[in-house]
Amino acid sequence: MSLKIISVTLMLKNNLIMKMFKPLMFVLLGLFLTITSCRTEDDLSIDPPAESTLEANSALANQIQRVAMNDGSVDNIVYNANCFTIQLPIDLTINGTELTITNIDDYDDLEDLLDEFDDDDDIIDIDFPITIVFADYTELEVNSLDQLEDYADDCNDENEIDDDIECLDFVYPISASIFNTNNEVIATLTFTNDYNLYEFIDDIDEDDLIGFEFPISIIVADGSEIIIHDFDALDDAIDDYDDDCDEDDDYDYGDDDCNDCTPSQLTSILTSCSGWYIDELERNDDDLEDNFSGYSFNFLADNTVTVTWNEDSANGTWTASGTGNNITVVFSIPGLDDINDTWYLDEIENDDDDDDDGVEVSFEIGDDDELEFQNNNCNP
Repeated sequence: MSLKIISVTLMLKNNLIMKMFKPLMFVLLGLFLTITSCRTEDDLSIDPPAESTLEANSALANQIQRVAMNDGSVDNIVYNANCFTIQLPIDLTINGTELTITNIDDYDDLEDLLDEFDDDDDIIDIDFPITIVFADYTELEVNSLDQLEDYADDCNDENEIDDDIECLDFVYPISASIFNTNNEVIATLTFTNDYNLYEFIDDIDEDDLIGFEFPISIIVADGSEIIIHDFDALDDAIDDYDDDCDEDDDYDYGDDDCNDCTPSQLTSILTSCSGWYIDELERNDDDLEDNFSGYSFNFLADNTVTVTWNEDSANGTWTASGTGNNITVVFSIPGLDDINDTWYLDEIENDDDDDDDGVEVSFEIGDDDELEFQNNNCNP
C-alpha cells in the first residue's frame, strides 16, 4: 500500500529549491540526503491538501526542530556543558589511563574508570584541539581548556529549561517531497538522522510546498513506539510527551544507572545466587567493609535474609519498592546496625564473564553513604 503524502506549506529560506539544483548544493546534500527526482505527468495534478499545511514559523514547525536538535547533555560525563557536545572521536586521559571515545557507548568505559576508585580526584584531561557542536549543529574548533570553559559558561546550568526536546525521538528514515507552485513534485528527500531533518526545516522557504510521507514513528521515553498518521497527530504527540521524562541535564553521570531497574529484577539477581559479601560499606565518611570480612549474605524470595560469619548467624528481612532510579531497599538484620537503613538502589552491574568483578549490586544514601554487595560465583 503506498504511503499517503500529506503536503504542507512551510517557510523556506530564499532560493532553497534553486540551490538544490546548483552543483555545489548537490555535493552538500549528497552528504546527508537521498534526493530522487520524481516529476511525472501524473504529478501535475497533485494538489497539497490545504487542511494539512504548516504555516511559516508555526508552533509545530518549531517543535519538530526542537525534537531534532543536538542534545548537549549526552556527554556531560566528559565536560559539564548542556548546550554543546564534543565531536567524536576524542582522546582523553583519566587518572593516568588513556582512552579514546569513538561513539556514545564508550562513555560506559569512561564511567567504569571514574567509578573504579572512590577516593581519587577523577581528573579528565582532554586532548586538544577538539570540535564542539551546538544545539543547531553549528561547529567550532576549540584549542584549549580555557576556551572550552568560556563556551561552557554560556550554557544553562544544571536542570534549567532549554530548547531541545529529549523525551521523544523520531524513527528514521523519514521522507518528504517538494512541490513547485504548479504542484509538481520536483524532489523527494529522505532524512536519516536528526541533523538531516533539522537542516531541512531550517532551510524551508515560504513559497515552497512540502509533503511528508506518513505514517512516521516516534519513540517516547519509556521505549514505546507510536505510529503517527498526520501532522495533527504529531502535534498532539509532541505536546503529550515533550516533558514526560527527566532530561538528565545535570552533571551527575551516575544518577541514571538504574533507568531500567525494577524491584523484580533486583529480587531475581539477589535470590538466584548465594554467598553475597560486602565489597564496600561507607557510613559518615568511614570505610566499614573490613568489619564485615567473612560475612556471607543469602537473600530469599520471601524477603528474608540469612547472614553467617564464623560460628554466628543472623536472620533478618529486606524489602524493595519503587521504580527506576527511585527504588528503595530496607534492610533490617539484628545486630547489623551499619547496614540497617533505607537505601536507594544505585546500580546493578552484571559482569559474570569477568572473574574479577562478577555481579555487583550497589546502594546509596545521599552523596556519602554507600553499600555494595558482590558475588563472584553468580550467573543470574
